Amino acid sequence: MKLAFRTLVFSLALLFLQSVSPATARAADLVWRHGIATIGELKYPEGFKRFDYGNPDAPKGGSINVSELGTYDTFNFVLDKGELPGSISMLYDTLLTPADDELSSSYGLLAEALSYPDDFSYAVFRLRPEAKFADGSPVTPADVVFSFEKYKELNPKFTQYYAHVTAAEVTGEREVTFRFDDKGNRELPSIVGQLPVISKAWWQANGPDGKPRDISKTSLEPPMASGPYKIAAFSPGSTITYELRDDYWAKDLNVNVGRNNFKTVKYSFFADRDVEFQAFKGHNLDWWWDNSAKRWATAYDFPAAQDGRIKREELENEYRKRGVMVGFIPNMRREQFKDKRVRQALNYAFDFEELNRTIFYNSYTRINSYFFGTELASSDLPKGEELEILDSVKDLVPPEVFTTPYTNPIGGDEIKERQNLRRAIDLFKQAGYEIRNRQMVNVKTGEPFTFEILLDGPIIERVALPYVANLAKIGIKATVRSVDASQFTNRLRAFDYDVVYQGWTQSMNPGNEQTGYWGSQSAERPGSDNYAGIADPGIDALIKKVIFAPNRDTLIAAVHALDRVLLAGAYVVPSYSRRSLPIAYWNNVVRPDNLPEYSMGFPDLWWAKSAEKK
Repeated sequence: MKLAFRTLVFSLALLFLQSVSPATARAADLVWRHGIATIGELKYPEGFKRFDYGNPDAPKGGSINVSELGTYDTFNFVLDKGELPGSISMLYDTLLTPADDELSSSYGLLAEALSYPDDFSYAVFRLRPEAKFADGSPVTPADVVFSFEKYKELNPKFTQYYAHVTAAEVTGEREVTFRFDDKGNRELPSIVGQLPVISKAWWQANGPDGKPRDISKTSLEPPMASGPYKIAAFSPGSTITYELRDDYWAKDLNVNVGRNNFKTVKYSFFADRDVEFQAFKGHNLDWWWDNSAKRWATAYDFPAAQDGRIKREELENEYRKRGVMVGFIPNMRREQFKDKRVRQALNYAFDFEELNRTIFYNSYTRINSYFFGTELASSDLPKGEELEILDSVKDLVPPEVFTTPYTNPIGGDEIKERQNLRRAIDLFKQAGYEIRNRQMVNVKTGEPFTFEILLDGPIIERVALPYVANLAKIGIKATVRSVDASQFTNRLRAFDYDVVYQGWTQSMNPGNEQTGYWGSQSAERPGSDNYAGIADPGIDALIKKVIFAPNRDTLIAAVHALDRVLLAGAYVVPSYSRRSLPIAYWNNVVRPDNLPEYSMGFPDLWWAKSAEKK
């Protein structure tokens, strides 16, 4: 959390202590480490040759055609403005890079080593002397400092994510020190290691038009970075072709063995998933992940899928390391959604079981946790350390978290549906509403209860429209609006919606990002991920306990407590998930046999069939 208000004397003392910390660190003989693990110990020793899943014989060359849903109108990775292609990360290196066969470990990429004390009050990174940008210039500590400062200055999400990182400064020829505002936050050295480093000199130079580049504005000038790929060609909003750099400085580094195998990677952008699938069927795309249970079950009856030219698999790897919460999120910045009983009632009108039977081929499971599918999900009644944590904030959290485990309403037949809708009507009545002339209205004002559901394209319409039909049975007029990617992004950033279908993914090591998801300070900050507008002192207190948990057991207990209180707040109508990823791909691309435990390694570890030796 950000520092609270302090007296002038204490502030000056704090500034003095911070100003001498790098010198103190220098005098203390830094202990250098080749990586960092926030869960358990590092798997790989110093000087390791490669990750176990890194195939040293993976052939390089060939091409692959893939896709993204949506569009793009900027390449400026620093900003939270415009539509940025997700694939842009192929251009950038970070200080550290994760090992995908460990839950939360990172090893040196741009940085050859890092150092931090036992109290995690600062972290020092030592850059590799061979690290270079694409123009051949070295990656320097000044570039790291510039990157950090610009991300925090210009991007609200980075501002929140790095809220506890107070400064970055050059402390040696190849060293940069990050200072933290508190002690005991084990995650901070790791998350600053995730920093994508940009070139200070390039951004401060003139662009091809002869004018100074402006990092505070969106731009379609291909950026110069230090990563393995460069942008070879693009058509704004339509396609991007990335080309592997022959002179990539880290191509032989141990963390990169077996990676970055395609010579070219072309991304095409689509506004409609059905059109995107037709492009895959016609072999205009080589790889496809399917988000429709019906399509996955019924639409692969064409020749290429039947004769083996297309392979189909369901991989669990990506889901072994993350939890998820997704659903219909009421915006509590709107007066009508402030009452928890109203939000609870909305859940009773959502019949997941009927949807699962009729359109999902019973392939999904209802989400019942903000950390669904992981050991971090709460269950049953609190006990042990979790109960102790909840007792410490007892006056700030709903009393039912101690007595009643969270459960979603269960539908699926007419009797259960009627019972659920009766319960919804009762909750609305408790909140001051009643049905008049088949409309749910506010008893005092007579105003009908209506709202709009905002969707990012038409994919979820088949879920939202039956939900709207159920709501109509209790007198609520809800409408569905599907908008294009740009409009959705802008409205999401401005919190310009009644109800939005959206969600959050969770790592196995939750930390600072929780403040951005549901901390009070993010509730009114445009561009934050606090879609519901949660501002609750009990949740704020539990977020602190998560961030400053001294060990894994306490972290799990604190996350269980946080999850339980979030569920009790009825901030979302949970939808559904599956714990495997359905993928299909043409036989001109090759999936490695040895995939990492927590990733399917695409496209990094895959390669082109044409690149194999004949």
